[in-house]
Amino acid sequence: MLDIAMLNEFIVEAKAATYVGGGVPRAPCRPGSHDIGYESGDWRYLDSYFGGTDFAGQEVVWFAGEPVWAMNYFGCVIAPDLINGGAAGTVIKAALSAMYREGRFLGGMEFDHPFGRYVDSSDGGCDSFSGQEYIMVEGRKAYVLDYRGGLVIP
Repeated sequence: MLDIAMLNEFIVEAKAATYVGGGVPRAPCRPGSHDIGYESGDWRYLDSYFGGTDFAGQEVVWFAGEPVWAMNYFGCVIAPDLINGGAAGTVIKAALSAMYREGRFLGGMEFDHPFGRYVDSSDGGCDSFSGQEYIMVEGRKAYVLDYRGGLVIP
């Protein structure tokens, strides 16, 4: 049986070391994808996405060579008059860095940044969850991302 607390700890560690931590991109595993990964012991993590300002992707965790967890997401700028992809990325990295320092990647978060207010809400735990993050600028949603994931059981 997979230890959920260890899985959660590894996911936070991997997320902090990759997109948020400026990890080194890997060769794409699919034509046109942007891939970034992390490994520690028997654990392996890969975040593979398509696009830029508007994007879709999937994160997967393997333990001892077997896929055990996955998450998919789609995010986009919905008010380009208020925020661009670069500014949204800056806000997201700052907010997620703060969340990961708390040892978690779920459970909600509000974070104020000069470019906008980051808000995240989710339901469920590491084993099965869904949620949304968005950035408010001048009282309007300017960016939104929906995500869902959980354990992958053969």
